[in-house]
Amino acid sequence: MSSDQYFDHDPTVPSSPLVVDVTLPDTAFTLETDRGVFSHGHLDTATSMLLRATLPLAASGDVLDLGCGAGAIALTMARRSPGATVWAVDVNARARDLCTRNAERNRIGNIVVAPPDEVPTSVRFATIWSNPPIRIGKQALHELLLTWLGPLTPEGNAALVVQKHLGADSLQRWLGAQGFVCERLASKAGFRLLAARQAGAPSA
Repeated sequence: MSSDQYFDHDPTVPSSPLVVDVTLPDTAFTLETDRGVFSHGHLDTATSMLLRATLPLAASGDVLDLGCGAGAIALTMARRSPGATVWAVDVNARARDLCTRNAERNRIGNIVVAPPDEVPTSVRFATIWSNPPIRIGKQALHELLLTWLGPLTPEGNAALVVQKHLGADSLQRWLGAQGFVCERLASKAGFRLLAARQAGAPSA
């Protein structure tokens, strides 16, 4: 078995593209997936849960798909908020290439695909959606979330979907200890859907 992980910067596992159809209540698109990128050949349960939830999404400004993979979240955000700029961010070069092709394939023009270090520090996000890479380890995950939830606008909100047995409940408590208001919106199939916002920000 290859040791490549979906959070590798440059996967070496051989490419094996598979195109899948994603159908949501309000939109549908085709998604090219590949080995070495999370959720090869299907839309995973956690991402599906997030995309089918009723979540606030800014109609304009900058929004973020953190850990975009092939781009299912980014494409959905872009379709639902055509007036917003969707930043699709991933360390995985193969994932970024897939997300770029998937935006082109579906004729979506308001997505900016970038590695983390190419997102301007001046950008502030009104909405963040993420199925975060839990398996990078607790310390790295905490650093990742502090880096990206910090630039939320004062009224901004984040939605994170996390597997219960991989620490969703402890993550919720940790976010609260960092000064965020973090609430559980839903629990299904072993996953928690969490909402986070800056302390003092209005609830959605």
